Formats: sequence, C-alpha cells, structure tokens
Amino acid sequence: MKQDFNLHSTKKQELIYEIQQFYITEYQEEIGNIKASIILEFFMDKLAPTFYNLGIDDAHSYLSDKLEDIFEIQKKLD
Repeated sequence: MKQDFNLHSTKKQELIYEIQQFYITEYQEEIGNIKASIILEFFMDKLAPTFYNLGIDDAHSYLSDKLEDIFEIQKKLD
C-alpha cells in the first residue's frame, strides 16, 4: 500500500539540497533539482513507509510498557 507523505515545500527543498550535497561529497558530482527531487520521491515512496512503521511499532511498544507499569502500580495499591 502506498502511503503519501506530505512535506512542506520548504522542508522538501531542504531535503533536495541535502541530497545534492551528499552527491557532491560522496561522488564529486553535482546533480540538479530534478534529479535530486526524483531521488527524494523514490526514498519517500519506497523506504519511508518502512521507517515510519518501525517508529509506530517502537512507540506502541514503549506505551505498552508504560501502561503495564501503571497496571502493576495499581495492583499493588489494591
């Protein structure tokens, strides 16, 4: 399932700039806005959902642990 990630245009431009800087640093190659934008779209489409879901799983696990702690405290008070 494709998830859409809406980026503010300012943030998108910052990420495009970061991709361009990466190419200069790693490959000594300048790339334009279009190529960097295509790369960004690829990562957002193919990789971002995986990392997003990992973040959701981590948050769920963390909150579940905290709720369990609260229930343990409640059991001790009863």
